[in-house]
Amino acid sequence: MGKDFHACATCIHFEADKKESGMLYRCSRLGYETKPEYKFSCWEPKPHIKELMKKQKEGELS
Repeated sequence: MGKDFHACATCIHFEADKKESGMLYRCSRLGYETKPEYKFSCWEPKPHIKELMKKQKEGELS
């Protein structure tokens, strides 16, 4: 079975901000905190993720 790229960390709306207290992850589209591994139906993959998905579909990635 192939890789599952669908996660907040691979979305164009995912933002990571380093704070003194640690990392803050948020969704700029939804406007609230999230975690890199979360999944939402509004997911829009980053360009390099789209390319990886295309390669996987073509059988170039396992």
